[in-house]
Amino acid sequence: MLSDAFGREVTDIRISVTKRCNFTCAYCHDEGQGPTSRAGHRDPEEMTLEEIERLVRLSRELGIRSVKFTGGEPLVRPDMEAIIDRTVRHIPDVSLTTNGAMLEHRAEPLRDAGLKRVNVSVDSLDPDQFRSIRGGALAPVLRGVREALRVGLKPVKLNLVVFRSTLENVPAMIDYVGSEDGLRLQLIEFMPELVAHREWMVDITAVKSWLEAHASRVLVREMHHRRVYLFRGAEVELVDPVGNAEFCANCHRIRVTHRGELKGCLNRNDDLIATRGLGDEAVRDALRRVIAHRIPYYGAYRPAGGAGIPAAEPQLPMLSPRAGPSRGR
Repeated sequence: MLSDAFGREVTDIRISVTKRCNFTCAYCHDEGQGPTSRAGHRDPEEMTLEEIERLVRLSRELGIRSVKFTGGEPLVRPDMEAIIDRTVRHIPDVSLTTNGAMLEHRAEPLRDAGLKRVNVSVDSLDPDQFRSIRGGALAPVLRGVREALRVGLKPVKLNLVVFRSTLENVPAMIDYVGSEDGLRLQLIEFMPELVAHREWMVDITAVKSWLEAHASRVLVREMHHRRVYLFRGAEVELVDPVGNAEFCANCHRIRVTHRGELKGCLNRNDDLIATRGLGDEAVRDALRRVIAHRIPYYGAYRPAGGAGIPAAEPQLPMLSPRAGPSRGR
């Protein structure tokens, strides 16, 4: 297993298999690569099945133990099941992040190919608000979530990006997660450095305070030292990377763009290392270099709370002070 100069072992790889997407999410940053492109015919820049498998195989040789596939929307690729089948031959721990719109009819074949878990983006349970934020329909997404649960892709993690338009949805989402066995909720801080629109930010410290006040118990995960809030029947995790030096100090992941470029940090695009057209040993060397050159974005590359991160405005909207989640077991 390889470590960077800051002593951070790299155990995970996050691979974007496409820039295409059938949604138009307001907050999307396409893994730090800018706007997605519309779903349609295959993008000639996308890595092939064979290129993806090679990267996975060589990553495993260097100690990578976990793979997460992303996009764009991974399920616009009809060969996603084949990609997973090839991947698990080398690294069995494989998960996928999806908007869920095509999951209803793909969950079972994805599981049969070897997929272990899915993250599904659900920012609202109101169909109209969902469409305004995501540019797609809610109903197929929720059917996909139920199908993923049925076939055993557990836990199914629902991702909710926390910004001005979604903040008031948090209590209802906790209720929803608590009503279904196998669901978990990830609240993900909006990242203005990747999307702009800093005026959309909310006071994440106040979100933490609300969660701590209403949760029955608070745990701390080893990964990134993230807090996990336990409600009646619901497990809620807060992902708060913005300006968070501790978050970066506990990062164990490298990334791959849909073009096969290695990337040491989500927030940076000045560290890309191309791999297409290289022989195996050159790709191994590229993997070693991207790991060796990783720098914690907050705390080293950019001082925590430094330029580019606005201070919380005093009148930012906050979660309603009403009672916490009502349903549970």
